[in-house]
Amino acid sequence: MATDHLERGALAGVAGGLVYGLFVATVGNAFTAGLEAFEHGHDHGGGPAVTELTTAAASVFGGVLWGLLFGVAVFGVAYYFLEPALPGTGATRRIALAAAGFLTVSGAPWLVLPPQPPGVEQALGTEARMLWYGGMMVAGAAVAVLAGLTYRRSAGRHGAVRAVAALAPLALLSAPVVLAPANPTHGHVPAALAAAYRWTVVFGQATLWATIAVVHARLGEPELTAADAGYPSTAD
Repeated sequence: MATDHLERGALAGVAGGLVYGLFVATVGNAFTAGLEAFEHGHDHGGGPAVTELTTAAASVFGGVLWGLLFGVAVFGVAYYFLEPALPGTGATRRIALAAAGFLTVSGAPWLVLPPQPPGVEQALGTEARMLWYGGMMVAGAAVAVLAGLTYRRSAGRHGAVRAVAALAPLALLSAPVVLAPANPTHGHVPAALAAAYRWTVVFGQATLWATIAVVHARLGEPELTAADAGYPSTAD
């Protein structure tokens, strides 16, 4: 494994994680605090046990750790092996990889188990949720691979046709969504606030992946690619 790939992945991950951590520390934590205050107004609970500064610092640190993990694992290791097979060139390849990462880690699982705000209880048990989350991660990864293959198979077609071909496999995720067990939730949080919370989480995760991809592209191509290491090239 080329050290240069790991270093670039780590740098991009730290940058993306810092942006994500700051987003959580400001927007995310403020939203969560508001929801908790709303919930306490119904159950008369106590205030937070830690200071806002400590919570913010923990959010930034946690964001950096998540970014570092994704940066090294996806943009360091996975990019090293998959770079010749990724669609497009340069920044487009990073965006495609980031989209695949988001779909695998968050997007697909959230179709069955969307993020829930504080104070909301779910009918499904923890073990069942973990199994379904892991299964949807596998499904998301499979769909991402299939999307890349259909994109490459449509080489030479109009750009719009290739885009539709790449997005078409996403429809396959509707099958596990339909088959998933019902997971009704209970709590005092209004539906509108719960939806806003979910979209805030989605935006934060999308920002994390997008920032990693952009920074990784700005760092340029590593000196040694998988193609240079002897892997066959599958460029368009």
